[in-house]
Amino acid sequence: MSNRAAIHTDRAPAAIGPYSQAIKTGNTVYLSGQIPLDPQTMELVGGDVELQARQVFENLKAVCEAASGSLADIAKLNIYLTDLETFSRVNQVMEEYFQPPYPARAAVGVKQLPRGSQVEAEGIMVVGD
Repeated sequence: MSNRAAIHTDRAPAAIGPYSQAIKTGNTVYLSGQIPLDPQTMELVGGDVELQARQVFENLKAVCEAASGSLADIAKLNIYLTDLETFSRVNQVMEEYFQPPYPARAAVGVKQLPRGSQVEAEGIMVVGD
């Protein structure tokens, strides 16, 4: 008998492929990558990378809350950027959403992200430990 459970919330964008917003197994939640889609319209939030990063973190926050956690419960965060020159700007936005101790993190430069997004983030959250 599996203890895997799919997490879903209407407060974050619906999956745009064959995946779940998150999967919870035991007290670990694997958060799928979030791009800056508005969950109501499913349209990409336009503008600068800061606006896109804020939407990404809002989407992650909604999924965390649907899994009975919060951004503070994220142990590992991976951020993907199409332009590493925006690294410091995304860091500034991240500081609006996370407080010390910050999660372990990787920031990776990539050629392209879905729907022309400039930023994507995914992570691993531990709840109720």
